[in-house]
Amino acid sequence: MKRRTFWTFATPSVLIMTLLMAFPLATTLYLSFFRVLPRNRYRLNVCEDLGGSCFVGWKNYTDVFADEEFWTALWFTLRFVAITVPVQIAFGLAVALLLDRVGRGRSFYMAALLTPFIVTPVVGSLIVKDLFERGGLIKFVIEALTGNDFLLSTGTVNYAIYLQSIWHVMPFAMISLFAGLQSLPEERMEAASIDGAGFWRSLWHVKIPHLRSILLFITMVSLMDAYRVYDSVFIFATERFSDSRSLQIYTIEVAQDLGRVGRGNALSVLTVLGVFVILFPFLHLSYKEQIAERS
Repeated sequence: MKRRTFWTFATPSVLIMTLLMAFPLATTLYLSFFRVLPRNRYRLNVCEDLGGSCFVGWKNYTDVFADEEFWTALWFTLRFVAITVPVQIAFGLAVALLLDRVGRGRSFYMAALLTPFIVTPVVGSLIVKDLFERGGLIKFVIEALTGNDFLLSTGTVNYAIYLQSIWHVMPFAMISLFAGLQSLPEERMEAASIDGAGFWRSLWHVKIPHLRSILLFITMVSLMDAYRVYDSVFIFATERFSDSRSLQIYTIEVAQDLGRVGRGNALSVLTVLGVFVILFPFLHLSYKEQIAERS
């Protein structure tokens, strides 16, 4: 391909990426070193309570690290990621394996299983929340089994949030892994069957290695989404559950409700760094696999 032709096709994408990603990220990083007052938003030369100087250096970051609410939100987010992502992928793989063995009615089952993923997160969260409240099914079953009234509390609301997230995102893993199973050559499964491999040995030594790249992709996407969870936490975690707040909820509260725009931008930068730290091992693994395939 000629260089001129390459840049003709690449330039629009580069400009769009710069406008929608690089510029906002650079602006966020820049504002994180300033104190921005709500009444003078983005006028960085006006900061009356700091003696006329709005540049505060690393103060926004040190204030974040000194805030106990930040560590509470970070701990909740990390627990949310550690619990929901493996369960989503495990359930997605199990359902994909079941669908792969289904003959008649596969399209119907697949459409039904994809429904939670189509429903918007807010609507899905409200549906699941109603199951725990207002005479919902889960509330009824728990009260029937225990004989006691059931109300969402600080100890139980987290499980409701986990359940909603797993229910909503599992179809993404399911449909991706199911598509990967369709590309598995039948010769490999026949060879495994001839060698006497049962279900578990075939799964571990044939199917999972074949799905390795897809599992890696699903894991990275799920980690990014889970670390930035907002909708379900916003629906479930009201003022009664102050310990059940994600980093996204905490960031919005700091930036909007408290008017600390600079500190909110610092939290956004830390969120991006946190996503990168979590993804780094998987990115490194993906890079090594690509190098191995080329060599």
